[in-house]
Amino acid sequence: MSAAADLESLINIKLNRRHLLGGAGALLAASTSPVAVMAAATPVERPFTFEEISHGVDETHHVAKGHDVQVVIRWGDPILPGAPAFDPQRQSPEAQAQQFGYNNDYVGYIPLGRDRAIMCVNHEYAISHLMFPGKDHITPTHCAIEQAAVGASIIEIERRGGQWHVVQNSPRNRRITASGTVFDISGPARGSARLATSADPKAEQIIGTFGNCAGGVTPWGTYLSSEENVDENFIGTLAPDHRETRNHQMMGVPGGLYQWGRFDPRFDIGKEPNEPNRFGWVIEVDALDPSNPPKKRTAMGRFKHEGAETVISSDGRLVIYMGDDERFQHLYRFVSRDRVDHKNRAANRDLLDHGILSVARFDPQGVTWLPLVFGQGPLTPENGFESQADVVIEARHAAKLLGATPMDRPEDVQPHPTNGKVYVMLTNNNKRQAGQEGAANPRADNVNGHIVELAAPGGDHGAARFDWDVLVLCGPLGSDATWNPATSANGWFASPDNCTIDPHGRLWVATDQGAKWPGTGSADGIWALGTSGPDRGRGYMFFRVPVGAEMCGPCFAPDGRTLFAAVQHPGADGVANYAPFGRASTFDDPATRWPDFDPKLPPRPSLIAITRKDNKEIGL
Repeated sequence: MSAAADLESLINIKLNRRHLLGGAGALLAASTSPVAVMAAATPVERPFTFEEISHGVDETHHVAKGHDVQVVIRWGDPILPGAPAFDPQRQSPEAQAQQFGYNNDYVGYIPLGRDRAIMCVNHEYAISHLMFPGKDHITPTHCAIEQAAVGASIIEIERRGGQWHVVQNSPRNRRITASGTVFDISGPARGSARLATSADPKAEQIIGTFGNCAGGVTPWGTYLSSEENVDENFIGTLAPDHRETRNHQMMGVPGGLYQWGRFDPRFDIGKEPNEPNRFGWVIEVDALDPSNPPKKRTAMGRFKHEGAETVISSDGRLVIYMGDDERFQHLYRFVSRDRVDHKNRAANRDLLDHGILSVARFDPQGVTWLPLVFGQGPLTPENGFESQADVVIEARHAAKLLGATPMDRPEDVQPHPTNGKVYVMLTNNNKRQAGQEGAANPRADNVNGHIVELAAPGGDHGAARFDWDVLVLCGPLGSDATWNPATSANGWFASPDNCTIDPHGRLWVATDQGAKWPGTGSADGIWALGTSGPDRGRGYMFFRVPVGAEMCGPCFAPDGRTLFAAVQHPGADGVANYAPFGRASTFDDPATRWPDFDPKLPPRPSLIAITRKDNKEIGL
């Protein structure tokens, strides 16, 4: 199938989705004007009808009655031609670079038709004590395996007999890694001396990506992946008066969690002080055309990126929402200069290199988007900015100078495709003290997080000012949470992280409590969440992960009959404080062996597909 045919399939599926969300009027508008995506009226939200599961913790997953869970692919499963079978006792960098990576996070679905698609899956980070047997994991080989295990997997899948299968030997199957993938630098930071290294003195190409957390898919079928906690991969010492000292400190560099720098000088800032500036971006990968080089799109700024979800504004420009996932960091928006061209895919190739990056300032009356533009306001040489390249490299510093609102870990940011609403997941912030509360962050010691709902006026996602509201303050019933009174004992959740919108315009939320889940007594999972009418603010528990896991990447197939999700790091978080286990979980002695439950295999992060037993749409 050609890229042009793939694009036509993608557009047709998106148009059908608009018909479900907004009625025949929205479909007609989209058909006559490909860039007009805003429905004339907000549809009535359909109620959720599944039977909730209960809070709890154990070694396996749980899903609402009447549903099945299929493991589509697991860490180590072969995806490239000639890839070896997974052998956890004899791993190698060469094998891992051909196999499904570790700690799958964001899941992006690019349709190739009704029963065929490309799945784009982030691999965020490695956990050596769960990946490798024994205790000595800081060797050149182990570090090289970790570099091959992170990044992304791109796989073609097809539905046969109600089950999803990886298309073996598909020419679209790819691995994107920290050590074996070359990215072009595009946008304002290309050629900047602050990105130059001994291996790339012209600052035009970067080897690798890592810390890939959430992401997005563009209307023309490319895959966006967000580089988040990139500080953790660097070691070394920088001179106190070095040009990058303040910049590195603001990004937490060097984090020192990984020891790659012992064997790869790129990751030692004493040897390559500019290397950290080459990470913390949004990458764009053309999943339909592997011959098109992947790019780091620097116009969207450098920070600890979480999410890159897209929506087309009422004037046809592409808007991308992004969070900076750290306590007291900010919410961002990128608005393209040019309109999306639905007829000529190639015309969108460099659309993400030109536009305005803005940061949000909340007040009780609304949200103001503050442009990060060199020469405007405080973004001048007097404050250390000599060009737009400096602004995007130090987006955090620029945002603080502009007076952006420090948020409680803004993670996934999901725009509704038709009604102008935008949902911001604020995971938690236990460092916000009394007196530091604000309109959009109303709780001190916010250990359970909350969700903020933005409203673009008239569907204009490029507007300078939005309305906003707090949808829910999360946490157990009976605490300071603010759930709909109809919420059941299982309908509450804590630490919202990833989210998605189903084909009927309804919000689904995945959670990440980290190691704090023993305090709530419940594992992470997926909840449906009402956003309008009498159901607004009511949660419904749908899926629960095995002990120590995080729930990531919920993503619906366009027909609503499959919900894909990623179970990340089973057996990892919080198990030392989990009474039935009560000790650190390791490769040799894990808290769970999900999903294989084979004594010869460690726990394996996996991509799952949830379907109804009667093959109907999920949630109806």
